[in-house]
Amino acid sequence: MFQSVKQFVSKHFSALNDETTALNERQAIANGLKGFLMGLFRFVIILGVCYVIMGPVLGIIANSFFSNKDAYNPMVYLIPQNPTLERYQMAIKIMDYVPTMLKSLLYSFSLMLMQILTCSMVGYGFARFKFPLKSLLFGCVVVMIVIPTHTIMLPLYMTFRNFDPLGIVSAITGAPINLMGTPFPMILMTILGCGLRSGLYIYIFNQFFRGLPKEIEEAALVDGAGTWYTYFFIMLRNAMPSVITVAVFSLVWQYNDTFYAKLFHLPQSQSIGTRISSLVANIANQYQIMDKTIQTLYLDAGIVLMMIPVVLIYVILQKQFIEGVERSGIVG
Repeated sequence: MFQSVKQFVSKHFSALNDETTALNERQAIANGLKGFLMGLFRFVIILGVCYVIMGPVLGIIANSFFSNKDAYNPMVYLIPQNPTLERYQMAIKIMDYVPTMLKSLLYSFSLMLMQILTCSMVGYGFARFKFPLKSLLFGCVVVMIVIPTHTIMLPLYMTFRNFDPLGIVSAITGAPINLMGTPFPMILMTILGCGLRSGLYIYIFNQFFRGLPKEIEEAALVDGAGTWYTYFFIMLRNAMPSVITVAVFSLVWQYNDTFYAKLFHLPQSQSIGTRISSLVANIANQYQIMDKTIQTLYLDAGIVLMMIPVVLIYVILQKQFIEGVERSGIVG
């Protein structure tokens, strides 16, 4: 009797274990299939996003090597059958590429240094000091980010077309100064903290400095450091991730800017963007190339030449830039 009961219990538990094992296997298969489908879905989404972003860029790069035959051959797509460098040779010659690029980079780099210095000081002041109308002034910084620049283009033009702050210039020279056609409008705006995207940079620095512990400044104060020494040699060094972020943003946006360059009639030698915008007209006037399709190929070559410095800057500073973006997003 006892032996039969033992055998029954043994068979029952054996069957139960087999069912549990089968259930676990089915659950594992279901989880694996679910993980595979989710991974496939993410891959398709990422691939689609990459195509939307990189598709036009790859098309521009491919078109810049097209010959005239390739441009009108419906069987050619992305890979030219008769590749040529003539588009680049012409674009380099018309744009006066190397001198213009060096001057444009020097101009953008100078404005970048001004923006880092000014915006970091303003952001540090908002993060650490209390003063009257602080909230109102910080609201003005947010307004600089939100309001499109095109809405104030006419006041900006009139201000620098007849530059006469508080009538001081007229009192000295007898007439306002016309700053159009010079880099001084951009320099003055950048130094005074209202340059291209300066509101965003002030916000980034403010958020970063707010996240740094105040004990750092207190320790520096105990050691006898003043406000300026603490800012330049302690706080600004600790804010290096945000400095790299702002530096990359500022350099790229200043380099690509065409709005202020056209508004203030910036010389073409200081803005590669204005060279690009006039490339098609110069090709039509100087070389009598009136075919719109062929003109687009030269324009694509000029765009690729313009992109090269930006890509190199990003490749060199990629690690620091990503770290700065992450730190700026987490802090605050």
